[in-house]
Amino acid sequence: MKTFFKIILAILAVLIIAMLVVGKAYHYEKSIVINAPVEKVYGNASSMKAFNQWNPWMKLDPNLKVDYSGTSGAVGDKYCWVGNKEVGEGCHEITALVPNQKVGTKMLFKKPFESDATSDILFTPEGNTTKVTWNMDCELDYPMNLMKFFMDGQMDKSYGGGLIKLKEISEQ
Repeated sequence: MKTFFKIILAILAVLIIAMLVVGKAYHYEKSIVINAPVEKVYGNASSMKAFNQWNPWMKLDPNLKVDYSGTSGAVGDKYCWVGNKEVGEGCHEITALVPNQKVGTKMLFKKPFESDATSDILFTPEGNTTKVTWNMDCELDYPMNLMKFFMDGQMDKSYGGGLIKLKEISEQ
């Protein structure tokens, strides 16, 4: 019995140390090169309605309810959603626009848990193509910060799928 408690204490110590070492900050980014001019690609991302044409989470719930507000294509352009357990509930708002360079956003998640994140879509002209880098930053509370080990795979799938759809739309 004494050995069992020592093993449990060792596991708990490792988990606590891991939580502290990993930290709370999480950053993810994914890039793609699109065979289209930066003006066209930027136009497909600089409003919430345009963004939702390639937003990877929109297809997870065919009955998703979306309400738009603010001026389309301007800072404050926003949509709020209510969906199934896969997409939850929250709002996504444009916080910064630098024409043909950057779209900055803030996401507020209400369900399945409360959280917030910031995200940038960056556009870099490369000759006749455009490199698009989509990133996200958030803070994960303890012990949720241990999810960072599993998040990259899911983020790669979601952001990768969204960027491929943006590429398809922009190259038409």
